[in-house]
Amino acid sequence: MPRPGDKPGDSASVELSVGTRTVRLSNPDRVYFSARGETKLDLARYYLSVGEGIVRALQERPCMLHRFPSGVGGEKVHQKRLPRGAPPWIETAHVEFPSGRQADELCVTELASVIWAVQMSTVEFHPWNSRRRDVERPDEWRIDLDPMPLCGFATVRRVAHVVHELLDEIGAAGWPKTSGGAGLHVYVRIEPRFGFAEVRRAALAFAREVERRLPEHVTTTWWRKDRAADKLFLDYNQNARDHTIASAYSVRGVKEATVSTPITWAEIDDVVPADCTISSVPSRFARLGDVHEGIDDAVFSLEPLLEWAERTEQRDA
Repeated sequence: MPRPGDKPGDSASVELSVGTRTVRLSNPDRVYFSARGETKLDLARYYLSVGEGIVRALQERPCMLHRFPSGVGGEKVHQKRLPRGAPPWIETAHVEFPSGRQADELCVTELASVIWAVQMSTVEFHPWNSRRRDVERPDEWRIDLDPMPLCGFATVRRVAHVVHELLDEIGAAGWPKTSGGAGLHVYVRIEPRFGFAEVRRAALAFAREVERRLPEHVTTTWWRKDRAADKLFLDYNQNARDHTIASAYSVRGVKEATVSTPITWAEIDDVVPADCTISSVPSRFARLGDVHEGIDDAVFSLEPLLEWAERTEQRDA
């Protein structure tokens, strides 16, 4: 239901003040998440509550939207091109695909763009790991800890600690977050000097070193059918061109309304991903702020990992 401060629109909408913008939200009472009954308006209020964090996560990045026009129990739309009806102040980033097709994707520069995307039924935000100024050169390396069905979260935690240790060894600052599902993600800011193929190559070299240190728990085997069901897959391919994962602070399209939540390394052993939801994360954000606030100030050069990759390739040749 609307609250004080929400301006009434027509009979089926409210108007939300977002910075200097006013964003109309239609069907605010439509239930989007059936587990507890959160609505489209609840979703918008969630993103308003973590505004600084979600804008930092999406800032200047081409962004694919996962839209659920009738709520997360209904049809899911993967939207690469900016949806029709965008106001003139919405910004875009131009990208081209190997097929030769092109798209102007949402490019968030202010919180109002996020809330407008919610109006367009967006639940999940999936940004590129490069920015609009040079979409072909990523500035973010993504480490995806993706557990197989019989791999428990205790193993995810153990692998995360080894990832942290190895990042420390190479002088890289890692910024962990829950995935909103069963795993964890770790982001590392990198110099935007290399293309997607080289970033993926570096990510594979790192993943193989983690696998070497924890062979009983970690796999880099690409084909899912060839992986043991109790192992954790280090998904280096999330660094390939046009591959995206849910951003920090993105809600996931599940009935429980879980959130891909930034955490600190000290929280790895205590975090319960299922407890990070649009209901709980706002109070956490109000208490702690954005724990990824310094991410853009900690930039790593991929050269050490590319040297690892070169040595491995020469050895295997």
